Amino acid sequence: MDESYLNRIEIILVDTQDGANIGSVCRAMKTMGLTHLTLVTDRVYDENRVSTLALHAKDIYLGRKEFRTLEEAIRDSTFTVGATRRRGKLRKMSAYSPSQLAEKLSDLPQGKISIVFGREADGLRDDEVNMLSSIVTIPTSPLFPSLNLSQAVQIIAYELFLASKPYKQGLVSVDHERTLKAGDEMVGHLERISYFKWDEEKKWTKQLLEDIIERAGLSESELQRFEKIFRKVEKIKIYKDGNDRGKEDEEVY
Repeated sequence: MDESYLNRIEIILVDTQDGANIGSVCRAMKTMGLTHLTLVTDRVYDENRVSTLALHAKDIYLGRKEFRTLEEAIRDSTFTVGATRRRGKLRKMSAYSPSQLAEKLSDLPQGKISIVFGREADGLRDDEVNMLSSIVTIPTSPLFPSLNLSQAVQIIAYELFLASKPYKQGLVSVDHERTLKAGDEMVGHLERISYFKWDEEKKWTKQLLEDIIERAGLSESELQRFEKIFRKVEKIKIYKDGNDRGKEDEEVY
């Protein structure tokens, strides 16, 4: 087992309703070598309910980080993935299975990896899923497709534990905040050359570019070269339009 690989992974729980479920998640994490827990919530939990289910894994809860928003929680992550079984136009069209996700993560360069789980009742909202670059879906029977929160964490954590192996050194992926800035810049270049015909196209193009950057695990130097392509496209379009107007003026005279 490569502990440095597992040490990169954090489990984020969004607005968990019952402290007992947090305790169960702590136990599921620790059995598979995961130690970083983040809560996105403004709730105050009954620590007795957490402790009862966590047993000897309460240290995971005591070492937790807490944020009010998911956006804050993933700001320094280099790869983000949401656990959900729902897909569609307003979410993501494709998903990793737990084993595919484990294989993907083992090949990523250095940087924090965040795996996000939603509420017990209704999971992650569309806007929350859209903050993340990818989703992971656990195959289940159509007879009863819903999993308990800690069960979902346990299954994914098990696959990560099995796949833990040395990861590539030297290359450091940009974090989530940098990815968002790059998305804004690239979409800005496209907008200035009138690429978009409607607002929704701009929104989904930005999301697509950000997802691609994060899934690719680009380094800062690679991302700068990627951004340069969009800057150059804008400059070429401006230059071409200027020349075309010059030719029209010449024809008038």
